[in-house]
Parts: sequence; structure tokens; C-alpha cells
Amino acid sequence: MNAAVAVRHTAEERREEIIHAAVARFGRTGLHGTSTEAIAADVGVSQPYLFRLFGTKRQLFIEAVRWGFDHTVERFREAGEEATDRHDAFKRIGAVYMELVNERRYLGIQLQAYAATDDPEIREVVKDGFGRLVMEVVRHTDASPDQLAAFLGRGMLINVASSMGVLESTEGWAAMVHEGCIGGFEDLE
Repeated sequence: MNAAVAVRHTAEERREEIIHAAVARFGRTGLHGTSTEAIAADVGVSQPYLFRLFGTKRQLFIEAVRWGFDHTVERFREAGEEATDRHDAFKRIGAVYMELVNERRYLGIQLQAYAATDDPEIREVVKDGFGRLVMEVVRHTDASPDQLAAFLGRGMLINVASSMGVLESTEGWAAMVHEGCIGGFEDLE
């Protein structure tokens, strides 16, 4: 007999599933353009259950934004801990960032987070997350303010180029941006 067995998830497991679905949905259509019904359907839960776990759509968005920053900080920490020196840390963290940005849901939630900073609570979450990210880079690289600005500025340029779909371009102005972004993490001396 081959009966289907329903898998029961804990509230914490469901919470994580919902956050991952929210990251993808909010990353595509933002806070105001995303339906909680769609997020609930993506995970196979009811909308009331989603609200029982998160309270409001805004709070779910905030949790998705936190996930994005937490994920970045953790990946930067791992890369920095594997580095042999501060220059290697710049290269490794830069390479990890390139991997992250190629993940569309990651790039989307990051861009949507910045776009939603007109909301004071979201702005505080973004400021905190970005600050933790900055301090993780500094911890592993001992970057000067100029080096930090160059590193982070290159990261923002990567975001813009990736969002336009030209980060991997090999022609024209986009190729120049690509070359500057890809090779640039190694020249932060």
C-alpha cells in the first residue's frame, strides 16, 4: 500500500519557507506590488496562517530584508575567514558578492529594500543591515575610508549593471563597466 503521507512542518520551518518565498516575490514586485496571497500559495499555507506568523505584509517584507542582509553578512564572514590576508579578503568578499548578485532573488530583495526606505522602520532595518555588512568588510580587510568607499561603490555599480542585465556584457560601454567591476576588487591596495 502506497499512501501519501502529509509532511507536517513546525512553525519555525514554515516561517523560513515563507521568508524564502517572500524574498523571491518581494524581490520581483516590491512591498506594495506583492500579494500575500501569492506568497502563501507559493508555500502552500493559508493567508491567515501567514499573518498569524508575521502579523502584517510590511513585517514580512522587513523579515525578507533582514534575511537578505543576514545572508550577505554570513557569506562575507565565511569569505573573510578563508582569506590569507586583507588583500585576499577583498578578492574573496568581492567574488562572493558577484555570486550573490547573480542570484536574482537576492539582488531583487536588496534593490527593493533600498527603494522602500521612505518607511522609517524599513529604513532602520536597512541601515542596520548595511552597517553590519560594512563592518564585516572592515573586520576582514582593515579598509581605509577610501578603500571602503571604492569597494562598496563598485558593489553598487554591480547592482545597477546586474539589474539592467549588462553585467556580463562583452560589448560597448557595458563591457567597460563589466571589466571595471570584475577586475576591480583586486586593485584595492
